[in-house]
Amino acid sequence: MKNIKSLDLKSVRRKAVTISQDETIEVKQIQLETSLPLVIQPSVQQLNLVDWARNNRPFIETQLIQAGGILFRNFKVKEAAEFEQFMQTISGKLLKYSYQSTPRTEVGQNIYTSTEYPAQLSIPLHNEMSYSRSWPLKIWFFCVKSAESGGYTPIADSRKVFEGLDPQIKEQFIQKKVMYVRNYSEGLDLPWQRVFQTANKSDVEAYCHQAQIEFEWLEGDRLRTRQICQAIATHPQTGEQVWFNQAHLFHLSSLPPKVRESLLSTFNEEDLPRHAYYGDGSPIEPSVIAQINQVYQQQAVSFPWQTGDILMLDNMLTAHGRTPFSGTRKVLVGMAEEFHNQQYLGKETWLI
Repeated sequence: MKNIKSLDLKSVRRKAVTISQDETIEVKQIQLETSLPLVIQPSVQQLNLVDWARNNRPFIETQLIQAGGILFRNFKVKEAAEFEQFMQTISGKLLKYSYQSTPRTEVGQNIYTSTEYPAQLSIPLHNEMSYSRSWPLKIWFFCVKSAESGGYTPIADSRKVFEGLDPQIKEQFIQKKVMYVRNYSEGLDLPWQRVFQTANKSDVEAYCHQAQIEFEWLEGDRLRTRQICQAIATHPQTGEQVWFNQAHLFHLSSLPPKVRESLLSTFNEEDLPRHAYYGDGSPIEPSVIAQINQVYQQQAVSFPWQTGDILMLDNMLTAHGRTPFSGTRKVLVGMAEEFHNQQYLGKETWLI
């Protein structure tokens, strides 16, 4: 990924800021153009992250809203169980990864591996499940083992992405929204049984009716869906507008040229594994997708993982991705605080 501001948190000069009277921790900001992520680390030995979080939840929530993301470093978290306790201390019950878009493995109760794409591939910046009308407000990443090289989780302020886009592009998406078209089949992308976590077609249809997803059963046990979703969203606590969709991930132009040519030589456009259109069904111009990707890259900040790190993001305020890597990398993911965008019904609902 190009033009990512890469920050070595060991060497970059940082400034402690007086936002906490708690002498057991240090709260620091990175001395560059951005304060994302805020870094919290212990200033005393043997400080238990779960216990500290239990006593400082309001402080954590306030800093998360302001910064968009917090990196908890040097707390010596080693096990997935402690990671789970930390998340539950802040947000209660964790969310199941439903209506899946990428391959992941569940390693605990609603704790998953990060997206299992080949190491040589980048994962573009995006907000989790912004291709849907329901998404988690919080997402966490736990570095069990850092890669030998690369494997960063770049992040970007979704507010600045929205601000950085051409006004005409924003207006087009605000008016038309985004339509996602998906074709599910075994062997290419994800089969519908995995996406919907069931082998029962009636359950799939019930989910689609509830989520206002159009569906069509095709020959060979294949399924096609269409759904119109938001292009921008309003944060339920801050009232800020954010760029919040995955048009750039689903759009055919985002694929490498050889992959794109291979797919088009094999499938009709309507049969592609996934694609994105404006909400009225008209094509999104490749030049528009290119500008969206460019703005994401301009806002991206990347830093090297350290084993034991936990990155906590406000999923609406901050996008995330992944850079290519070598060696073994293990990062676990958890999500919480489900938000339902019911703008088509005239309201938005925050369910926790």
